[in-house]
Amino acid sequence: MASDSGDRNSTLKRCLSVLRDARNDSEQFAALLLVTKAVRAGEVDAKTRRQIFDAIGFTFPNRLLTSRQPPAGCPEHTFRALGLTLLACFCTDPELAGHSQILSKIPTFNDILVSPCNPDSTSMIDDVYQCLSAVMATTRGSRELVTKGTVSALCQAYVNCSYGSDRALTLLLGLLAIAETKCWQRDAPHLLTVLSKLSDDFLKTEDMTKFELCEVLPHFIPLSPPLTQDLQGSECLHRLYKGLANILGSKLSQSQRDPALKLAACLVQACGSEWIPAETAGSKFLALLVNLACVEVRLTLEEPDPLEVEGKKEVVTACYVLIEMGIQECLREEKPLLEEVQKMQLMRIMEEAFGAVIFYLRRVKQEELQDPFIFASVRILGAWMAEETSSLKQEICELLPFLVHYAKKLFKEGSPAASLPQPELVSSEGSGLPQDALRFLLPGFCHLTAEDKPRDILISEGAPALLCEYFLHQWEMLTSKPGSPAPVTSAEMSLQTTCGIFLNLVVTAPDLIRRDKSFSSLMDMLLKSLPLLLPQKDHLVLAANIATLGMMMARILAILQGTQSAKDFFRAAIHFLSKAHTAQADPGSDGLAAAVSPAFTSAWADMRALAGSVPLFPGLPQAVLQTQWLEGLSEFLTRVTPASVDFELIAAFQSVLVELARASKPCRDVILSHHGREWANLYGMAALEQCLSEC
Repeated sequence: MASDSGDRNSTLKRCLSVLRDARNDSEQFAALLLVTKAVRAGEVDAKTRRQIFDAIGFTFPNRLLTSRQPPAGCPEHTFRALGLTLLACFCTDPELAGHSQILSKIPTFNDILVSPCNPDSTSMIDDVYQCLSAVMATTRGSRELVTKGTVSALCQAYVNCSYGSDRALTLLLGLLAIAETKCWQRDAPHLLTVLSKLSDDFLKTEDMTKFELCEVLPHFIPLSPPLTQDLQGSECLHRLYKGLANILGSKLSQSQRDPALKLAACLVQACGSEWIPAETAGSKFLALLVNLACVEVRLTLEEPDPLEVEGKKEVVTACYVLIEMGIQECLREEKPLLEEVQKMQLMRIMEEAFGAVIFYLRRVKQEELQDPFIFASVRILGAWMAEETSSLKQEICELLPFLVHYAKKLFKEGSPAASLPQPELVSSEGSGLPQDALRFLLPGFCHLTAEDKPRDILISEGAPALLCEYFLHQWEMLTSKPGSPAPVTSAEMSLQTTCGIFLNLVVTAPDLIRRDKSFSSLMDMLLKSLPLLLPQKDHLVLAANIATLGMMMARILAILQGTQSAKDFFRAAIHFLSKAHTAQADPGSDGLAAAVSPAFTSAWADMRALAGSVPLFPGLPQAVLQTQWLEGLSEFLTRVTPASVDFELIAAFQSVLVELARASKPCRDVILSHHGREWANLYGMAALEQCLSEC
């Protein structure tokens, strides 16, 4: 054997010498045939490969690829095949695989993949796949492959069942794993064609291939719209639904059920429940899906052996996705997929699953907090707490110290915990980073701060100070992207929900607001933020929340009166309230009716808070006069029909007007000069009538 190897090396050296010294193409070609024969036999080590490259470089393979006149008696693709063999040899060196000369050949590789294949050209295709695989493994390679059309070529090779189509699929999986978004942006039609073939095979096959496809299909399901907006995509979804219904309706082993649940979760992440038909069979399938997910969660998380849990984290995370869909469908009122009986049954089953999630989280050790599975478990529990406020209340109260500690740790450290490889619970905006566990807990905390026991636990664990710091951080995130488009960002949603928590604390724990210095910092930010928000019409709901919270906190933190920022805040708040109501045509009569923008639905709370601030803030009446709100209000109440004005709105108006009339003679004079007595009587504002008569 050693002698044979020595003979081959000696032969290669002679061939290389001939290549270097050849006087014509015929001599080069003869030597090259021997070299490529050795290369194809896999008998070239790294040192010899480098010697071959040093001897011929890229120039000779380039000539071979472009030459159209093969030697007499040779097939027409002989030169091209030899050139590809050499390039495939060079590509086994990672440094050469990323060379610009190799990257420039990508269009040539693509052409060969989509060209008709005959038995004589299979070695060329093998070499092309070897080159493409090597290129994809380099730093620039995947980007170059995507931009130069390789995705399209691979899709065609796979769909046409060309020679080596299994390798085409493998390469596509690799490119999608590296650059999914770019692949779909450039080649959505071709990728949909592959998905169409895969989904058709998935539906029709009746052997173990069906379960193997469960592993492959998630890679071809994009988070972007094509599936639901394209007829071909919709047909794919229907086939996947039918295929999964066949699988999950049968008796399965764990190794068969797990990939099916992962595929279903992937579809939910991409399309919600839109891929499940709105019919009896669809509702039964959805209920089955959620039921199976809950059972899997219980079986895994109630397992006392941590190693058992470790091996099942991927599938349990997929089950979390399915359970979250179950929560949303149980709450859905418009065109529900589930019947009421199904909803009640699923809520009971999900409650048991969340009992298992809580049981698991109570056993988590300090050193495990960086595990992304813990994040996924906290996130799904947050989704349950946000909607189901009465279930498992005692268990959740006992878990609150852990939840606060966990959220605080991740937020303070900004932990870049690794993502789970298969369906991960992330938002489409990419803002669901591991350090933002609070975002998913906020809605539940908002409910809990309205109740004595959980509120006391949250306060004792330092949640208010953490939430103040989080609020300031989210405000920085929102304002770092000025002029953001209309869709509400996760930062804005977090700010709105946190305002609700703070309002609960203002009402139920005013002493906490006074003594915790965090709220003084929060108040400073609120005073400065409202004037910045008002010009941005896309943030009216947040502006209403901040106006309400700021005015109610100002009543408690009276030390802030008289500052310039406080003056600017109240002026902005009054201006905001002045825009909340308009007069519009009343379809039921010839007159005008009072109308309120949906974004201003909290305006009555704002006005009551404004009324309470008048005695504490001496400059407030002057700010009211400067904005001419009283004149605008008088015109509004004069124009609309009294029956169209809600009683709560009348009470809110009256509370402000009475305080202004008592605190400021100029305000009282404006009210009187604009027929205040008349419309006070007309709207039944008895307290205002009495106040105006006494003054």
